[in-house]
Amino acid sequence: MIYPASGTGAWEAALCNTLSLGDAVLMYETGHFATLWKKMAENLGLKPEFLGLPGSEGWRRGVQADKIEARLREDTQHAIKAVCVVHNETSTGVTSDIAAVRRAIDAAGHPALLMVDTISGLASADYRHDEWGVDVTVSGSQKGLMLPPGISFNAISAKALDASRRATLPRAFWDWKDIVEMNKQGYWPYTPNTNLLYGLSEVLDMILGEGLDNVFARHQRLAAACRSAVTAWGLEIQCADPAVYSPVLTGVMMPDGADADAARKLIYEHFDMSLGTGLGKVKGRMFRIGHLGDCNDLTLMAALSGCEMGLKLADVPLRSSGVSAAMDYLTSHIAKPALKVAA
Repeated sequence: MIYPASGTGAWEAALCNTLSLGDAVLMYETGHFATLWKKMAENLGLKPEFLGLPGSEGWRRGVQADKIEARLREDTQHAIKAVCVVHNETSTGVTSDIAAVRRAIDAAGHPALLMVDTISGLASADYRHDEWGVDVTVSGSQKGLMLPPGISFNAISAKALDASRRATLPRAFWDWKDIVEMNKQGYWPYTPNTNLLYGLSEVLDMILGEGLDNVFARHQRLAAACRSAVTAWGLEIQCADPAVYSPVLTGVMMPDGADADAARKLIYEHFDMSLGTGLGKVKGRMFRIGHLGDCNDLTLMAALSGCEMGLKLADVPLRSSGVSAAMDYLTSHIAKPALKVAA
């Protein structure tokens, strides 16, 4: 399903096509976007239950699949109709283990649908809709697909399509039924975002030309270099579990008394570089460095140089040069030359 909408629209499509008023939904708090998806579920008349670690600790770790399994085992009447999790939490730099969530649902013997937001993970971090048994995958154009916002997606399983035939939440624009029928002839039931579809075609040629394994390895390498810079600065990485470090972005926590947004403002004003802000519970306490999509060694080094100069201007004490540390990492982990694909 392809919508002329941002990822938020595809969130709504996933919920309203499969669920009915008052349905219980198990959701997991990993950050700001998981929280927004929960709020949407509430606004649609669903009954979301939020699992997660207490306080801000849950925003520093990935989905704990054992908590999901335990809660589903308690639900002997199968009142919970769906489990919703975020694959790559853009607000924190945490990439959760979706295969483990699938195993948890299966171990509990529960029929709930598995819905996953990989809006920022798609085409940057390994993701396997079919292999991991995801029923509805939600994604969008503006992250790893390197396009402006304006296209979003639902990938759906046969189980999800069957659930849509019984679901009673109101839907019109988001309805899968009309899209499925029109897609058989290669059309949409309304005007598609044609210019971005041409862009998507070009992007897919770029990604598949480089090769998915190479794309994922490139993101992992750049992410490791970025984290080496943060560590050299003596600052803390927002994600507290190395097993779920995101290859998409790195969240940087500021020391006590330092305002992350003030530092971001200085960096923008002096170096014309925009960093991601802290959202929700971590607003003002951290900033985010993106290293996704059309990104290479030089673009990352430029970003880290801007960060380091800006942090010094903001009088944030730094232990050593993160720029040098990242450069050392990149030169000691040389990547294959970029593949040039003929037009």
